[in-house]
Amino acid sequence: MQQHTQTIQVKSHGRQLYDITPQVLGWANSLGLTTGLITVYIQHTSASLLINENYDHDVLVDMEAFFKRLVPDGDPLFIHTVEGPDDMPAHVRTALTQTSLSIPLIDGKAALGQWQGIFLYEHRHVASARRVILHLIGE
Repeated sequence: MQQHTQTIQVKSHGRQLYDITPQVLGWANSLGLTTGLITVYIQHTSASLLINENYDHDVLVDMEAFFKRLVPDGDPLFIHTVEGPDDMPAHVRTALTQTSLSIPLIDGKAALGQWQGIFLYEHRHVASARRVILHLIGE
């Protein structure tokens, strides 16, 4: 049994979904393990992680349209606005999504479905450098 960790930086350019599948799978494949579990964890409260469709870009556009309607910026409900009108909505979006993902490694490959990709979902409008921790335990 082996364990490996890696931290990757993702530079966002504002609110949208960023495909990090190549970085995650490239790292996992480089380790040469055949069976295990990949954990992807983001160290932020205003960005999150999703597994979503990576074939049709319209899915990502529709996801943002849905969240824009569900958690609008500047909603008078929120009193936490220290960093602007997208501050509290970013935290709510993170609470509604995920901060970690688990992906099985089977026969040396991540067990993602045919059209699944791993995405960092930036919830703020400003550009940010996001830290994502990768962990693989297996053999």
